[in-house]
Amino acid sequence: MNADTKKLISNQYGRVNVQPIERCRVNFCTDMEKSVLMSNFERRGWNQVGQDDEWNFYWASTQTCRNLFSVESGYRMNDNQMINHFPNHYELSRKDLLVKNIKRYRKELERESSPIAEKAEVVLPGGQMVNRYVHLDFIPVTFVLPADYNMFVEEYRKSPQSTWIMKPCGKSQGTGIFLINKLSKLKKWSREAKAPFHSQLSKESYVISRYIDNPLLIGGKKFDLRLYVLVTSFRPLKAYLFQLGFCRFCTVKYDTSVTELDNMYVHLTNVSVQKHGGDYNNIHGGKMSVEYLRLFLEGTRGRAVTEKLFAAMQWLIVHSLKAVSSVMANDRHCFECYGYDIIIDDQLKPWLVEVNASPSLTSTTVNDRIMKYKLIDNIISVVLPPDGIPDVRWNKVPSPEALGNFDLLIDEELLEKEESGSAGRAYKGNKNRS
Repeated sequence: MNADTKKLISNQYGRVNVQPIERCRVNFCTDMEKSVLMSNFERRGWNQVGQDDEWNFYWASTQTCRNLFSVESGYRMNDNQMINHFPNHYELSRKDLLVKNIKRYRKELERESSPIAEKAEVVLPGGQMVNRYVHLDFIPVTFVLPADYNMFVEEYRKSPQSTWIMKPCGKSQGTGIFLINKLSKLKKWSREAKAPFHSQLSKESYVISRYIDNPLLIGGKKFDLRLYVLVTSFRPLKAYLFQLGFCRFCTVKYDTSVTELDNMYVHLTNVSVQKHGGDYNNIHGGKMSVEYLRLFLEGTRGRAVTEKLFAAMQWLIVHSLKAVSSVMANDRHCFECYGYDIIIDDQLKPWLVEVNASPSLTSTTVNDRIMKYKLIDNIISVVLPPDGIPDVRWNKVPSPEALGNFDLLIDEELLEKEESGSAGRAYKGNKNRS
């Protein structure tokens, strides 16, 4: 077998042909034995150690991170240690807290009379006029139950033909989600769940959101987008968007009829749900790259509206991060990769569905494995200084080469320098003219 044939077979089975990089003296620790993690660490020549040993780089589960940062642990990190979660990441990734923080952010901007918080009247399907944010209307109308039950009922009665989606706040992968189109169904569920909504003692909170019942369809099927966003600092905010996101498709064609309201293969795009369906495809895994989506939309809707859509998605990501930046514990030892789930409606308006602090690193297809390998490789390159040794004293400004497939979304520190520089130049110019 010649070298070309070997290379062809290697590519066919999804092996990433990468050159080993210069080895560094780094001890890593992880409680997630995922191949895309281990292969990246091993390629760098890093040495695996246990949690109680001297580690430099810790890729941990969210629970392990919370334990590490807890008061009881009393653990203090040194300047050569980094970990992959912020202490209170749940301010962004827990569904009820995300909604609360975005609502607070909007109100703060309103009080400041910011043009970003501009409102306009919108006509609901039932004919009622309501005020909506022009620039910050990127999450569906949402309430937290049981706390907001009365407010939800008031909103429901404005448009009683609407469909709503219920999600438990602390769960993921489609667990416990269901759709309702009648208030009586919610009351029935409440009785059966033994968690009446007038009770403040209910152990589990839910969010209930207006269901996006006019999603953009491709091939008659609903889909959402999974985009990866890397945050290296919240104050100042520094965030990057991974170019290689993907669409996740339902296996059954979209149907809004009441008879299909409980069919999760029609409504939920989660791979953890769809892989159990009879029509699930193991080769492509019901996934399509964001780049293919862009090309499809440019061909069917035009380049201008496609560019507007992608700009709107970046806008909602940046402002969702700004909404939590003031409450996030901005520990300099931390970075975090968030999985953003976004749905596009048939008017090409993006809606933020939720944010995941631990997006799955399990590979369902060959392309999935290659993409996730690149994701981890690029994250490590961005968060580490040029010499490859964790050091929190570094200014967290990666070189263009280190970004790989990441694009800079926002760097408030850089923006501030540019603004002060342009203001200084303007002042100097005025002084010279006078």
